[in-house]
Amino acid sequence: MAHIVTDTDFDFIKAGKAVLQTEREGLEQLDQYINEDFSQVCTLISRCHGKVVVMGMGKSGHIGKKIAATFASTGTPAFFVHPGEASHGDLGMVSTSDVVIAISNSGESAEILALIPVLKRQHVSLICMTSRPDSAMGRAADIHLCVKVPQEACPLGLAPTSSTTATLVMGDALAVALLKARGFTAEDFALSHPGGALGRKLLLRVDDIMHSGSEMPHVGNDASLRDALLEITRKNMGMTVICDDQMNIAGIFTDGDLRRVFDMGIDIQHASIASVMTRGGIRVRPNTLAVDALNLMQNKNITSVMVADGDHLLGVVHMHDMLRAGVV
Repeated sequence: MAHIVTDTDFDFIKAGKAVLQTEREGLEQLDQYINEDFSQVCTLISRCHGKVVVMGMGKSGHIGKKIAATFASTGTPAFFVHPGEASHGDLGMVSTSDVVIAISNSGESAEILALIPVLKRQHVSLICMTSRPDSAMGRAADIHLCVKVPQEACPLGLAPTSSTTATLVMGDALAVALLKARGFTAEDFALSHPGGALGRKLLLRVDDIMHSGSEMPHVGNDASLRDALLEITRKNMGMTVICDDQMNIAGIFTDGDLRRVFDMGIDIQHASIASVMTRGGIRVRPNTLAVDALNLMQNKNITSVMVADGDHLLGVVHMHDMLRAGVV
């Protein structure tokens, strides 16, 4: 039954800060459990040829899902299995090459205890994270990792609060320790986050988004200025590359160059593009990271850049392409 707060003078701020203080004290106690057992758990997982399978019921299950997700995104293949479902077929997901991390504050989770005999028969390595080394799970574990807090932040001592926070932090400690031991890099992280901003910045290269072939603006060395302006209009990129029949770059002509031509009073109808183009031009290689090409464009105050292998034109990338790809 829901209870309505009738005490209008209740100090919510004080109550909230008391929770933070209790949970901080719990985390301070956690330091003593980063010990030889912790090192053995890390060693076991680092040598695992399969996956880390995390299990937990109730709030421990919610924490277990987060721990498994953190492992998976930081170079330790892992997934979560609900103990209740495991008893009805999902235990088939666990192989002899896997390591199981079972989480229970009391260490007496009936659903997990029911699975342990099967795991033992399959010779699956079992790590149990509980607050009681002498619990049934603690005694059954190959390695027991103690996660104990002085008290829950819940004044009733019933709702898992400090204990679940400490368990989550212990999971983070395991994942990050393994990350460091493996030499896991930002590029490795991006491979498991291709849809995120970091993935786009670390994985996307200019040849993934450049305009090539008939899509890139280019005219021949013998083209007129008028021909170049028509090409700029058709391709709508504010520039065109000038190159020979083998697509070797001679120069570039941009909207900015057009303003310079007007200031000089040059006859647009009869001038050749070779006489007014900017020779050479800024270019990047096709394997350049898109974010690096973006930084170059911003530093040079340009809106597009050529993609080339030496002097050979391969494509053109515009700032709008970066925006569409989510690099910016």
